[in-house]
Amino acid sequence: MDESHRYRASAGVKVLNELNPVLGLELTATPQVETGTRAIPFKNVIYSYPLHKAMEDGFVKEPAVATRENFNPSQYSEDQLERIKLEDGITIHEETKVELEVYARQNKQPIVKPFVLIVAQDTDHATHLMKIIQSDEFFDGRYKNKVITVHSNQRGEEKDETIQQLMAVEDPSSETEIVIHVNMLKEGWDVTNLYTIIPLRAANSKTLVEQSIGRGLRLPYGKRTGVPSVDRLTIIAHDKFQEIIDEANNPNSIIRQGVVIGKDVAKEQKKAITVAPILEERVTQKIEDQIQELFNDKMNETPNQTPTSTIRQVVELVQKRVESLEYLPTSKELSKEEVKQRIIREVKEAYLSEELDLFPEEKDNLVKHTVEVYVEQLIKHTIDIPRIIVQPVGELGWGYHDFDLDTSGIQLQPVEDDILIQHLRTHERDTIKRKDLSYQEEKLEDYLVSALMDFPDVSYDDHADLLYKLASQLVEHLRSYLADDRAVENVLMYNRLRLADLVHLQMKDHFYQLATDYEVKISKGFERPKEVHYTTILEEGVRHFRQQVEDKSKIKSLVFGGFLKCLYPTQKFDSDSERRFAVICENDANVLKWFKPSLGQLKIYYGHSSTYNPDFVVETTSHKYICEIKSEAEMDDKVVQDKAKAVVNWCKHASEHERQHGGKEWSYLLIPHNEVQENMTIEGFNARYIRK
Repeated sequence: MDESHRYRASAGVKVLNELNPVLGLELTATPQVETGTRAIPFKNVIYSYPLHKAMEDGFVKEPAVATRENFNPSQYSEDQLERIKLEDGITIHEETKVELEVYARQNKQPIVKPFVLIVAQDTDHATHLMKIIQSDEFFDGRYKNKVITVHSNQRGEEKDETIQQLMAVEDPSSETEIVIHVNMLKEGWDVTNLYTIIPLRAANSKTLVEQSIGRGLRLPYGKRTGVPSVDRLTIIAHDKFQEIIDEANNPNSIIRQGVVIGKDVAKEQKKAITVAPILEERVTQKIEDQIQELFNDKMNETPNQTPTSTIRQVVELVQKRVESLEYLPTSKELSKEEVKQRIIREVKEAYLSEELDLFPEEKDNLVKHTVEVYVEQLIKHTIDIPRIIVQPVGELGWGYHDFDLDTSGIQLQPVEDDILIQHLRTHERDTIKRKDLSYQEEKLEDYLVSALMDFPDVSYDDHADLLYKLASQLVEHLRSYLADDRAVENVLMYNRLRLADLVHLQMKDHFYQLATDYEVKISKGFERPKEVHYTTILEEGVRHFRQQVEDKSKIKSLVFGGFLKCLYPTQKFDSDSERRFAVICENDANVLKWFKPSLGQLKIYYGHSSTYNPDFVVETTSHKYICEIKSEAEMDDKVVQDKAKAVVNWCKHASEHERQHGGKEWSYLLIPHNEVQENMTIEGFNARYIRK
């Protein structure tokens, strides 16, 4: 029985009892019966997976509450406060919309269209809010046709139309971006694209959280993305901000974070932009500049203008054929005559399907010239980065290194004869009588060892010594603060699975996997630069990269340009240290080209399966570098060191590949942020911060 709290009413129970049920398995997110203002909790809960646990495990969005910095709600009237909450909610909505689009484009996922849910006090209030949002004064009337109202007074065609719009709210083609509701959206309305909630009905913080949050926690991609704006549900609560934050300080609270408008969310309007590599611009521009002169010289006839669209079609065909070529160790291989002739032949064959509007001789000249220019510019405007795959061969060994268990966070207490369960939300208590347990281990350590053996990656035969060592350390820790072994056994008996999870998590930090040998494969010798997608503050435009940024907190929202050596016309930086590093690259006479890789561009793995995304790739006259700028405090961080080991290993294989094909050595530079000064050079960093 889903939504089983609905079956607890007298009529529902009567119908079920007529079926003479043997067993009823009930599912609900609210295990309680509402009686007036009282909530009576279920007393037969056999398994509970609370919301805060789902958040910790990453199965739902992370709820956040938003207000303004230094905001005092007592200084505003009720109408003024309502207007501020509406406007700030839309500000956050627009930023979320842009971040969702950028994430989708970067990761080749469907674009998710977010919407805002406004909770009105009653139907009159909902109508009033509708008028505000549809007025010309509200964001220049941009939301006139993007808002719907849902309440119980709707009838007939109006109700049917509203329901249709509500059911289509996840469809990207739907215009609806704002839904105003009056206590109508309870069970049965499941959406994944609700990102902003503006509660405008009177409620204390606890009720506000319970009633509002359930509708918007589902994740559109089924998992967390690691992008805060994409993984977050924001509640606009200027007048309840402190109450909710106080509630969040309760360790059992489901609210985990706060958002400050103007600090965490920019007040300025943002937009999503797509940046093509400079290669594409240079190829098209150079062909357009030269093609007419080429045709006129060879054909001795009046100038015949070749449309830009046709030139771009040919460039795209050449790109596709270059990318479809079998393995080439370096981009310079493209300049071999036999390779160019093959590309020309395959592009000509594509004419039949593309139907280019050109005469045969014009086509031949255009294709030949485009291939020549494209190959020349590709070699000039790319850095050859090999795609390296390290595969284990032979027999694979695995296990856990020896270590000592960290028990500092364990202070479990014995369970009395009657087990007391306190409901975190209602604070009401249930009591479960202790039953006689036939399950009992001979040794205290066996309670933990038997539970650890259930994990699929733990082999008792291979790991018995380590398992008993860790179990003994845990038992000794329990003995250090419990009265006797009877109390220790009680704690182990009732918490064996929880303790086994804790021990297993620590074991995973010491996991190793070894092969008798490893085989290194280079699946690609180079890739052309791809389009990148990101957001920027609309009013800022493109700033020159040498221009100082006074407010350093805004730097992640800015886009910089003016480069001469970068593979892209514009770049974004995560810190001012990164901007200064770009200045160093541009100043350094030995630097030929550089760029900031997009997410997933370099397949360098560390740990079990995590992917490392470096800050910069730089090519000089003699070397190629992967460069990382880190705060001085993070230089010795374990994750930073794990990444460094992975990159050093990658550089070793990449250098071997380069040596075989007359290329340059690869090195990894891990640079403290406070050392990034404009008087430095890449060779200077190499002398001090190279990792080997």
